[in-house]
Amino acid sequence: MATSDVLVVGGGVMGCGIALKLRQAGARVTVLERSIPGAEASSAAGGILAPQWESEGPGPFFELCLRSRALYGSFAAELRELSGVDIAYRPCGLLRVAFDEADLHHVESTVGWQHGMGLRAELLDGKAARELEPHLSPAAVGAAHFPDDHQVDNRLLVRALTMAAARVGAVFKSGYVRGVVHEHGRAVGVDLDGEVLRADAVVLAAGSWSSLVQGAGVSPQAVRPARGQMVQLQTRLPLLERVVTSAKGYLVPRADGRIIAGSTMEHVGFDKQVTAAGLARILDMALQLCPDLASAPITETWAGFRPWTQDALPYIGEGPSPGLFLATGHFRNGILLAPITAKLVAQAVLGEKPSVDLTPFRYDRGTMARG
Repeated sequence: MATSDVLVVGGGVMGCGIALKLRQAGARVTVLERSIPGAEASSAAGGILAPQWESEGPGPFFELCLRSRALYGSFAAELRELSGVDIAYRPCGLLRVAFDEADLHHVESTVGWQHGMGLRAELLDGKAARELEPHLSPAAVGAAHFPDDHQVDNRLLVRALTMAAARVGAVFKSGYVRGVVHEHGRAVGVDLDGEVLRADAVVLAAGSWSSLVQGAGVSPQAVRPARGQMVQLQTRLPLLERVVTSAKGYLVPRADGRIIAGSTMEHVGFDKQVTAAGLARILDMALQLCPDLASAPITETWAGFRPWTQDALPYIGEGPSPGLFLATGHFRNGILLAPITAKLVAQAVLGEKPSVDLTPFRYDRGTMARG
């Protein structure tokens, strides 16, 4: 039986980020991944780092997202130094566009409460929005400008994190984790294709597949896959400078002229098909935001699974048994929350006091609320 200080189940941005932090602290770490590290949700995302756009209001989750966004500049620099990969972190800002008065009122309300928190947010009329983004639709009646919401190329992020974790000494092992092994009420390892790997701690960072790991205490009702379909278009020159979003979706402009358009939100189990209806919705959204994309060729389509939770909050920190730790359920914010989750879970595994109160993100928060 092989022994490792920490076994991390899942090789996406969460698993690799946690492995990197733990290895830097001196722990022996093995990352267990059933396929290619980062091949699932981490590679399928849009790479938007936008707590101000995503949030429905202030609270612990919003604060967590803001903290993680603030880490990204140094996080990108560290990964470039460790891996040699530039993750294309771009502090480009974001424009949330409204096409009718009701939506504009919602946007105005968002700007208002964020101003009250001292955050940078600006309400623009349609003319001012088009001055920032000349290719924006003439039908836009207004927009909120969030200059501190940014983007990263999530596929480069996956590559950089995998390489960085490996370079500092994390071990990667392929296989199917059948379950967490317990002895005397404590997690002591995992069953990997019938082989027991033992460890002092097990970290579950398997995204939408977390509920399939037996003995981890994550039910199919707690974490479910939510399919998101995506389209990539190519323009000769970038049509947009900022991430541009609406109530229907988003456009993420890359520096090389690619535009990532997304996304759907579908509960269809683990069916990873790209559908005609899904593509139609995304392309309709894209052309509403930026009509000049009509002649842009479609160069790629794909789908991925976001780990959805009932209350839209992730599970971070101690799990339901000693020795088991959770880093899952990040839904639409996995790329954004990768740096802070890696830091907090590493602190929890190492027995340090987490630098953020993890009570709102506990595995048993529903039970605690009812109690």
